[in-house]
Amino acid sequence: MGSRVAAALLRRGRDHASALMAAPRLPRAAPAPAPAPAAPRVGSGSCVGGGCLLPSRVGSTGGFSSAARFGSFHAFRSLAPKPNSGLKLLVTKGPQAQKAVGIWLFGCAAWVFSMVILGGITRLTRSGLSMTDWKFTGEIPPMSDKDWLVEFEKYKQSPEYKRVNKGMSLEDFKFIYWMEYAHRMWGRALGFLFAVPFAYFVAKGYVTRQLGLRLSALFALGGGQGLIGWWMVKSGLEEPSSEYTQPRVSPYRLATHLTSAFIIYCGILWTALSVVMPDPPTGSMNWVNGAAKVRKLAIPVSAVVGITAISGAFVAGNDAGHAYNSFPKMGDTWIPEDVFSMEPLIRNFFENTSTVQLNHRILATITLLSVAGLWLAARKIDMHPAVKSLIGSTLGMAALQSYIGNIYTLDVCSYLFGLSSPSWSIDSIVTDDPSHSHFKKARQLF
Repeated sequence: MGSRVAAALLRRGRDHASALMAAPRLPRAAPAPAPAPAAPRVGSGSCVGGGCLLPSRVGSTGGFSSAARFGSFHAFRSLAPKPNSGLKLLVTKGPQAQKAVGIWLFGCAAWVFSMVILGGITRLTRSGLSMTDWKFTGEIPPMSDKDWLVEFEKYKQSPEYKRVNKGMSLEDFKFIYWMEYAHRMWGRALGFLFAVPFAYFVAKGYVTRQLGLRLSALFALGGGQGLIGWWMVKSGLEEPSSEYTQPRVSPYRLATHLTSAFIIYCGILWTALSVVMPDPPTGSMNWVNGAAKVRKLAIPVSAVVGITAISGAFVAGNDAGHAYNSFPKMGDTWIPEDVFSMEPLIRNFFENTSTVQLNHRILATITLLSVAGLWLAARKIDMHPAVKSLIGSTLGMAALQSYIGNIYTLDVCSYLFGLSSPSWSIDSIVTDDPSHSHFKKARQLF
């Protein structure tokens, strides 16, 4: 390959030199006596091994003429790869456009993250079933005492009021209503934040066709998320099958709602990183090869993390976190006796309180060990320091998540953990205080 490139360079240089030599020239004085022959070198026109590399120009001093040198340089540039020739950019119009689109996408990802947190607080305060109807475009909240009484009467017809919150005051109802209303409107605000800049960037010509299709799919998922949310809430407004069962949303629909949120968040964040770093810094081929090795290990670990997160949705949907407040044992045994009490067998993994919590514990342990294994393997691989730092941070977050889960499980420590953040304080109040006074306590935290 190297000989072909060299031959091409020489041919292009010779052609340019010959063309310039053939042009008419003004007469000039006789050439000066030729100097003593110098050691032959490549491109000097000297003959090596019976063949001349390049013909010397008449009257030259044995080196390239300016024309020949120009021809060789031009040939080299034509064969050299262009910068970013194989790179597919998702944003056009230069670095400023790339930066603007990247900031917008990172902002949307952060908004989705806050939506997940707000949804968790809404569930912990048992506010999700306070609004008994839904409109895609949203609605104006009650503005007068009469409007509040109308909404309260609607809620009194729901199974949750009749079986859980009977006797609730109007003030307590206002709190859970505002929590659910804020969650819904925060999602609609995200749609506005996404759609308006997206239309602007498309009009300016910043967005390529590939990026436009990806963002359109994410926007459609966001719109569908609202429908999934109402589909989930509607299941909690139906009468439970047993008079001893508390009204709650379907764990299957809750898992679908949470999984959809994860997909939207990961999709926006991945797209933002692809926009701002279309060609990640490599530094050396060892770093490139190291990143490829880590990628093979990270994909299955990511799958384990995703499955564990989805199993957590079934824990929440079945209120399984309240069943066994001990760790590592579940009560007095390692494995409860009723883990396979339902028929068919598959139902136990999604509807049996004991099995769902046991399954989540096992998956959480596997996740922590998998991330730790990835971190140990990455330490032995030569790759970019930033990648190693991210893997270390992932291990720290996995350990923190495991610690938080254990504290939540131990009811004796729930109040201590409640001191760390308002949301966990609300969680401890909901778990340990069955009276309606938990709404008043929760309001004081906000």
